[in-house]
Amino acid sequence: MNRTEHVVKEVMPGSIAQEMGIEPGDVLLSVNDNEIEDVFDYRYLMKDEYVEVLVRKVDGEEWLLEIDKDYDEDLGVAFENSLMSDYRSCSNKCIFCFIDQMPPGMRETLYFKDDDSRLSFLQGNYITLTNMTEKDVERIVKMQLAPINISVQTTNPALRCEMLHNRFAGEKLRFLDRFYEGHVEMNGQIVCCKGVNDGEELRRSITDLMKYLPFMRSVSVVPAGITKYREGLCPLELFTREEAGAIIDMIEAYQKVCFDQYGLHFVHASDEFYMLAERDFPEEERYDGYIQLENGVGMMRLFREEFCEAIRTVVIDRNGQEDRKNQEDQGGRNSQNSRNSLTGFKRTITVATGKLACSVIREAAEALCDACPGLTIHVCPIRNDFFGETITVAGLVTGQDLIAQLKEWQQGGENLGDALFIPSNMLRSGEQVFLDDCTVQEVERALGIPATVIEPGGGDFVAAVLHPDYQMSRDNDGETFVYVDGYDR
Repeated sequence: MNRTEHVVKEVMPGSIAQEMGIEPGDVLLSVNDNEIEDVFDYRYLMKDEYVEVLVRKVDGEEWLLEIDKDYDEDLGVAFENSLMSDYRSCSNKCIFCFIDQMPPGMRETLYFKDDDSRLSFLQGNYITLTNMTEKDVERIVKMQLAPINISVQTTNPALRCEMLHNRFAGEKLRFLDRFYEGHVEMNGQIVCCKGVNDGEELRRSITDLMKYLPFMRSVSVVPAGITKYREGLCPLELFTREEAGAIIDMIEAYQKVCFDQYGLHFVHASDEFYMLAERDFPEEERYDGYIQLENGVGMMRLFREEFCEAIRTVVIDRNGQEDRKNQEDQGGRNSQNSRNSLTGFKRTITVATGKLACSVIREAAEALCDACPGLTIHVCPIRNDFFGETITVAGLVTGQDLIAQLKEWQQGGENLGDALFIPSNMLRSGEQVFLDDCTVQEVERALGIPATVIEPGGGDFVAAVLHPDYQMSRDNDGETFVYVDGYDR
């Protein structure tokens, strides 16, 4: 029997695998005599309380291990390929594809177009469904893999074929019905292209997708990103203020209908649409728990909410304690310390961000400086010369743009201060490297200032400003955890 082989890279201390004598370099051949196609087969088959695991040792000997364990307990191994399978690349040529708009000469991995349903569950990626088979759909329903994140773009089959440049793109929409019937939780995304899938086409898509409530939990509507490298590609234009406002009005009207019927606002405009329309962001309750945060939906509102909570917790409460102590020391006389400020705190900081978030970050910086008279915060929006000024998000700022513009600022006589704050979403995940392979250390050397990488949350912003030794860390669940001066989150 020919079996797919999966090489063990690491064995966790105290795990079942260690107890059973499994070692790095061993090969997993099967579980309960079932071949393991990928990580989802492995997880699904390992749920049972009794499993038979076939392993081939480094010396070629095969061991059949009979294991009694808790339900859903894992062997405790990591494999050389975390997906336990090759990645599936995208077969489309979408008119808005960002990868097609990148300049040549960047690292090879940035040009890989993934369209792998398994990464939808593992990493939250959005997929088009175009390279999925009936077998893939059946497995998702059987295993109840959820949520599945779907790049819908439009529910008009003919238009979807045109937008994705794939003649099968329209018929693949039938998989939405299969997921709905199988009670599989979904999230949708519509990349809105001016004059293509906006207007009445957008209205049609929203109306069609509402039929999948409540199993389709949310749909984000985001404007297509347009770089300066679009030669030979479909011409796309930016939305005007009035056009962005019209899209918001349509979406907010549907939110009321959906909430009245299902208790979900369902469809959401991205932060960028609100900023293009020069409108304030919706209240927190309308984001349904920030389901679409990774798509830029609600990031600015969440930043504000976290910031306000951190200000109350770290600044006002701590000064209230200082005031009470001073009043006791002075026999009940009024303290000269203000309850709205941190006295004796002096620091000058420069915060680098994208143009999109600048106004919100600047608003927070001004509030912190009002609370702390010795504090100075410079907020520097980095213009995206690398991709073009139409790209305004912090996550696409390059190291070379950051260095060039802050150096120019220094040469103009400005002082960057004690530290430079860089949001973590400017960097490759888990590393200190920008999109253009410039490193944080190179930024520090070029500007002559230490750089602090912070999570792009309002609480992290306050913690990093008020505590020079701020460091990002992760708890056991991978969530961000910050502890500073009695404040943790």
